[in-house]
Amino acid sequence: MCGISGELRIDGGPADAEALRRMTDAIRHRGPDHGGTYCGSGMPAGLAFRRLSIIDLRDAANQPIPNEDGSIQLVFNGEIYNFREIRAGLLARGHQFRSNGDAEVIAHLFEEKGDRAIDELDGMFALGLWNARAGQLTLARDRVGKKPLYVYRDAQRIVFASEIKALLRHPAVDTEVDVHAIPYYLLYGYVPHPQTFYTRITQVEPGTVVTIGLDGQSCSRRYWHLQFPNEAARGPAPSFDSAAATVRQLVTAAVERRLISDVPLGAFLSGGIDSTIVVATMSRALSEPVRTFSIGFEGDPAFDETALARDTARRFNTRHTEFRVKPSAIDLIDTLVYHHDGPFADSSAIPTYLVSKLTREHVTVVLTGDGGDEAFAGYLRFGAALAAEKFPEWAGAIAGGVSKLLPSPGNERHALARVKRFARYMSLPLQDRLTAWMGVFNDDLLDALGPGFEDAGRTIDRRCHVRGLTGIDGASPLNQLLAANIHSYLHDDLLVKADRMSMANSLEARAPFLDRAVLEYAAGLPDDHKLRGRTTKAVLRTAFADVIPDAVQGAPKRGFGVPLDAWFRQELRDYLRDTLLAPSARSSIYLSKPFVHGLVDDHLAGRANHGHKLWTVLTLERWLALLPAWRAA
Repeated sequence: MCGISGELRIDGGPADAEALRRMTDAIRHRGPDHGGTYCGSGMPAGLAFRRLSIIDLRDAANQPIPNEDGSIQLVFNGEIYNFREIRAGLLARGHQFRSNGDAEVIAHLFEEKGDRAIDELDGMFALGLWNARAGQLTLARDRVGKKPLYVYRDAQRIVFASEIKALLRHPAVDTEVDVHAIPYYLLYGYVPHPQTFYTRITQVEPGTVVTIGLDGQSCSRRYWHLQFPNEAARGPAPSFDSAAATVRQLVTAAVERRLISDVPLGAFLSGGIDSTIVVATMSRALSEPVRTFSIGFEGDPAFDETALARDTARRFNTRHTEFRVKPSAIDLIDTLVYHHDGPFADSSAIPTYLVSKLTREHVTVVLTGDGGDEAFAGYLRFGAALAAEKFPEWAGAIAGGVSKLLPSPGNERHALARVKRFARYMSLPLQDRLTAWMGVFNDDLLDALGPGFEDAGRTIDRRCHVRGLTGIDGASPLNQLLAANIHSYLHDDLLVKADRMSMANSLEARAPFLDRAVLEYAAGLPDDHKLRGRTTKAVLRTAFADVIPDAVQGAPKRGFGVPLDAWFRQELRDYLRDTLLAPSARSSIYLSKPFVHGLVDDHLAGRANHGHKLWTVLTLERWLALLPAWRAA
């Protein structure tokens, strides 16, 4: 895992070697082991790289890495799991290698097949490749978008990097805030890709190759999207037992492919099904005990799954390390905002950052359970969304009214909180229903926005996060929900959090459930193989029934969260008021001061639980406060 950056001048000028050095310095955490650049005098293109050594630890595997004659130069972040098979074919066709790593394979394969080489790569990656003969820069991302790649463009240059903070170190990059992104951040808790919080900075789309010439002309090709079956034209489906056997085989193979490493390797272990399956499979594949790591918060059992993780670790005889912490959230807020390059509404970034930081003291690579819920319908909201389809509209209206009379629960994980959310939005159309349940500000979005957003009610597209979604023509309602979740929440929230929080600590995270073969097979399964009544991930549970402890099988879905409601009423109380209600609060440029004041007062008085909303606004405020210093740097 590494950090990459580069520049292509499209005005005839030379790439800025000093700017490239500054850019890679900004993402040293992604690659503390080595840095390198490719940027000769007067050249229009330059590449830069920071390395976290995982496979082939020798200097020969450092990047930028060329083909035999140096006409192709590559910087690459990620892992290619089928690189050995590709390398064998290249050797048989006469290619010569200087390293045993996976990066060099891409350079040689590109020499043969051009950008079609990307289609053959199985892994997680983001890359920049300069073809000197053709005078072209190629940028590409893996199929799901596990590895990030941001691009800035103006009339003189194209600049790219793994993280926005690297782009901000280039003296020519414009850091103007995109005002239009603010309402969408409040609505979803993130800015839907390919947009960002910055006007000229966008993301390369997942599963996409972009080629840019010296004249600035570019072409983009989507080489993969997840296809769900058309229910009307679906052929014979596999039996449930046959599907379970195939799922077992595919997941096992995905885990084993991710065990290639020349440095210490372990796994995150929660009290959930997905990480349990990963650890169980690793235990069978490895000759020595698996290193496992879990984290819990002291003082609040609703946010602590360490007991379940501990039992699972005993069952598989892992070398288990348990972290139980009571963090100072004040100390973490600015760190999280910095590593996300802006506000980030998912507070589970806190435990993800902490477990990554502590885990890095022991290993360099971890396997995670990320993606199991997305592939096999593991979220309770999927079942709730389908159940709501069966209620008439008038029932939804009554339920929504009754829900307002119910008392406020102690925290957002309480069953009553889920009932209230379900009732309030159950009568909305399918996609809008899911958006309202998952989002932050919904009914009160327009109230939250300040002066300057008078036209927001007419201009905000509440389905913006699923625009451009493909592969669902004729799909069932459940598969439509899964596709939307993968396209939006997985890409813009979960994968961002997993990458930034692990790489902030120079830790590589690998996700077997996001393996291409696993995703494609799960997408094609009938609905009742994934969701059976109130049983989520039915076929996955059956596939690994012999290794999942009964306590884990029966445990309720809790997720990876923090007790924000209590924190804001206790240790963060003064900090919250001083930060959000100060006359100098920068967020008041975009938000309504009376609304924010009411939000704080209602929460502190216990009249409502606004923990998630307050975290969303708080990280927005801290980003705006930190941005001037980022620009100065």
